[in-house]
Amino acid sequence: MPPFFAPFKRGPWRYLSDRDVLHAAVVTSVAVVLSLGLVWVGYLVHVWRVAARSPVTLAEPMTTLVFGRRLVGDAPEKDYQQRLSRALALMRSQATEHVLLLGGRSGGSLLSEAEAGRAWLDQHDVPPGVVLQLEQASVDSLENLRHARSLLQEDGPVMRTLPPVALVTSRYHLARCLLLARRLGFRSVPVAAEPALVLNRRYVVRLLAESGYLMWIDIGLRWARLIGHRRIAERLS
Repeated sequence: MPPFFAPFKRGPWRYLSDRDVLHAAVVTSVAVVLSLGLVWVGYLVHVWRVAARSPVTLAEPMTTLVFGRRLVGDAPEKDYQQRLSRALALMRSQATEHVLLLGGRSGGSLLSEAEAGRAWLDQHDVPPGVVLQLEQASVDSLENLRHARSLLQEDGPVMRTLPPVALVTSRYHLARCLLLARRLGFRSVPVAAEPALVLNRRYVVRLLAESGYLMWIDIGLRWARLIGHRRIAERLS
């Protein structure tokens, strides 16, 4: 697949065979057409603002979730390395003592994204006392957070209250992760992998793709609430 289309290979687009998700996609497309594209522009501005304004540090220590990325040769590629580097910086500044690495196998890799992330961190002197936990069953951001929620809750009929979490990922990805985390009951703050937002052709494509994902999810949920479609709403809970 050409690099230009890479952002669309994963994420919500892969669910188009699901009739409920397709339902939400049709409603979102109608909203875009009727608004002459202004709805998409609004979501793009939101994604850009979150990307530009998110911090790289934490005001107080908290559990950290690090989102994976498709591996290259069973090793983290550039974006994933930046995410891992940011998590390592938080560990070294004593801003976190519990880190969850998120991501299963993708693209035919022998290792899960979480395993590859731990191997990378092991080569970069993780501070003593930090708990590294792997979530290896997911293939997208929603599943990342669902499984992370399960790992952070105690087994049994009574579930422990979720701790506040830092979401460590690339700037273009933060707005979607924040929306999904809020939907799943997390109290979360964004932490950007990159030192600053730098716009180039690749990054603009990423921002456009992420605003499309976010628009699809958000409008789909709003529509589901409006018409009382519980099954669509339950996709994101």
